[in-house]
Amino acid sequence: MTGNLTTIGFDADDTLWHNERFFRVTQDRFAELLQDHTPDDLDRPALDRRMLAAEKRNLGRYGYGVKGFTLSMIETAIEVTDQQVPASVIQELIEAGQMMLSYPIELLPHAQDAVTQLAGSHRVVLITKGDLLDQERKLAQSGLGEMFDAVEIVSDKTPEVYREIFTRHGEGIERAMMVGNSMRSDVVPPITAGGWGTYVPHGEIWELEHAEPPEDSPRYNAIKDLSQLPELVARVEEKLVRR
Repeated sequence: MTGNLTTIGFDADDTLWHNERFFRVTQDRFAELLQDHTPDDLDRPALDRRMLAAEKRNLGRYGYGVKGFTLSMIETAIEVTDQQVPASVIQELIEAGQMMLSYPIELLPHAQDAVTQLAGSHRVVLITKGDLLDQERKLAQSGLGEMFDAVEIVSDKTPEVYREIFTRHGEGIERAMMVGNSMRSDVVPPITAGGWGTYVPHGEIWELEHAEPPEDSPRYNAIKDLSQLPELVARVEEKLVRR
């Protein structure tokens, strides 16, 4: 193993491959389907707020991913139409959710190179939330599956979850770095647990994944894209060796 970092964790959705844009497209379709069945004073921003409230309310029931999103669309459609939404609209919402489970995987720039390069010198672990079958499908289609030493599909990303994962698949959280596009899930929790968190921005992010960057932490880093990750890991390790 190189230097003092032994394990690199990667988020999956919108870190290694596109994902959020499919939710946005489907939510646009959701709004179109409901426009003739909702009160005139329920505009698009208000509908989006109702949908977001349902998603937040349902996280504890359904978890993250397409299935929970689809059920939240159906629940919101029933609520905002005062239970008058036609069955045909419900059917189209179900079909829209099913379509999301079949979208082809498109890797983000530099994802394959970054994982390949770091897999040659570190343990690399995929740590993602979402539907088990859907995440397994996406990983298989990505072509990256064999590069990872371990894959963890979790219900939530908390400091405790990161601490446990990096203990099982590495030499502890202090010698691990997590990389992802969600400040709330991929960066803040591993730093809180005592590890390193690296933020890779993505143009689209779900509202419930927003958080303030921990800029006062020496274990926080941000890069413009994954092409900068191997160099960042080397710099961090050089600093650690000097201590």
